[in-house]
Amino acid sequence: MGGSVHVWLAPAGAEPRAAAHELLLELAGTLIPDPQLSHDESGRPEVPGLAVSISHTHHLVVVAASTDGPIGVDLEEVQPRQMQELADRWFAPEELAWMSTRPDGFLRLWTAKEAVGKALGRGLRGSGLRRVMPLGGGVVESEPELLVTYVPWPGAVLALAAPVGLTEIVVHQETALRSVDKSRTSLPVVVRGN
Repeated sequence: MGGSVHVWLAPAGAEPRAAAHELLLELAGTLIPDPQLSHDESGRPEVPGLAVSISHTHHLVVVAASTDGPIGVDLEEVQPRQMQELADRWFAPEELAWMSTRPDGFLRLWTAKEAVGKALGRGLRGSGLRRVMPLGGGVVESEPELLVTYVPWPGAVLALAAPVGLTEIVVHQETALRSVDKSRTSLPVVVRGN
């Protein structure tokens, strides 16, 4: 397992879910011939021959795909939030301590938990919020086959859960989006314009 994960970001537009599906098919078409998008019984997107994941906010959509799986991606825009009560309820003491030292700590832990849940095909069900995340990224202790890393993006936190053997993240962006700061991840990040 391992290899490259392709991550595409684009503006969400008026219909973020539709934009994510369209972007996913476009990305999939660069990796396999004639991709077909469907959804499993829980609504999770599926493209035969690829591991895929999507996330969207009001302003951005992100899709991730790889021929090596499983993968999960989650995106949250940085904005003022009152999340301490939620964190106190669900996060482990070491997560709370780490979170208190970083302005984006809550979002990093939350997006990591979501990304891992998506990679496992369970979302946050089955104690997903209680699953302890590696602080700042790394191998997930309870899921040792998964690695959590962050793809730097201005004004957002983007977490990626992928197989431990991940060697490269290829970020594709529309030219209307700002460029990626490649200095905040230990994995090679290749940035390409669409």
